[in-house]
Amino acid sequence: MDFVKVNQFDNLEMSYVCDFSGGFISRNKNLFSRIELTDLTKFVLEKSVFGTPIFKIGDGDNKILILSGIHGNELPPQIASVNLFNELVGCELSHTLYFIPFAAPKSSMNCERTFNSMDLNRAAHIKNSVSNLILQTVLDLGINFVGDFHSTAHNSNPGFESIFSSKSPSPESYLIANHISKDVGSEMISFDFAGASYKGAVEDVCNLKGIPSVTCEVLCPFGNLAKGTVETSMSQMKSFLKYFGI
Repeated sequence: MDFVKVNQFDNLEMSYVCDFSGGFISRNKNLFSRIELTDLTKFVLEKSVFGTPIFKIGDGDNKILILSGIHGNELPPQIASVNLFNELVGCELSHTLYFIPFAAPKSSMNCERTFNSMDLNRAAHIKNSVSNLILQTVLDLGINFVGDFHSTAHNSNPGFESIFSSKSPSPESYLIANHISKDVGSEMISFDFAGASYKGAVEDVCNLKGIPSVTCEVLCPFGNLAKGTVETSMSQMKSFLKYFGI
């Protein structure tokens, strides 16, 4: 994967995971209205029209991915990711950070849980699905840790603010989740072995590949924004990075 330096922003490079997933985020009014339109944000939105962009900042030892938008109708983490990206661009970082704010911009545009009728969090093991291509990108780049950020609604799974992790075969998944839980109060959901409950979650498939990963959830109605949910998702992201000393 070739990254291109973005000259108008310090220490920023970008590439694409795939070129068939693009969408106009501005058409999702609930999402677009809560995004601060900085020059960087406008750049991210423009690039999302053409596929799933991935952005790189920093040049440190550990390579860490902040992922959001696997479900396009889960809005708080997508906004939080863009906000955090804006905060960190231009900062001196001890590690290398990758951001995928909109995993499937077309799904975010349409405020849909699925991408072309496929649940991407049940498809990371299916060759050439968007989530599988994200996994391949993680492997190709040698990314060491993945934080996948979601929201959940009442009467859905899990239906409360939480962090998914597993103890095997990547035990650090559990340690990261425990750190975030103690730091921000999100309830832990831990499995003895990754993928034991269902197949195809990005977090599980990464853990099965030996890449410690967690899934963080905030409680918010699908397709909407509840008070404080963007801030809670941001707190989870910052706590995830705090684990690595960022």
